[in-house]
Amino acid sequence: MPEVRVSIGGRDFDVACQEGEEHYLRTAAKLLDDEARVLAEQAGRMPEARMLLMAGLMLADKTASVEDRAAEVQAQLDEREAELSALKASRAEPEKVEVPVVPQAVTDTLAELAARAEALAASVEEKTAG
Repeated sequence: MPEVRVSIGGRDFDVACQEGEEHYLRTAAKLLDDEARVLAEQAGRMPEARMLLMAGLMLADKTASVEDRAAEVQAQLDEREAELSALKASRAEPEKVEVPVVPQAVTDTLAELAARAEALAASVEEKTAG
C-alpha cells in the first residue's frame, strides 16, 4: 500500500492509500491545504487538530452547497424530462387517409368522354368560325 506525503497548513503528513489512488489523495489534500491556508492567514497559527477540523468543516460546507445545487439542477432536469414525456404522450398521430384505387374501366370511360367533349368542342368551333 503506497504512502503519500502531503502538506496541509504547512505541516507534512504521510498518508497511506490504495494502489492507483495517489492522484486522488493529492487532489483531496490540496483542497484541504487550500482551506487550511485561508485559516492560517485569518487566524494565525493554531493547533493541528483545530486547523484540520476547521479546514474540514469549511470543505464540508462547500460540499453541502454543491450538493444542494446539484439537487436543484436534478429537480429541474426531472421536471423537463416529465414535460418532454407528457409532450411525447400527447402528440397526436397523423390522421390516415385512404385513397381508393380508381378502377381501369372508370379511367377508360373518363378518357373516352374527354375525347368526345374535345371533338364536340372542335365541331362547334368549326361551325361558328365558318
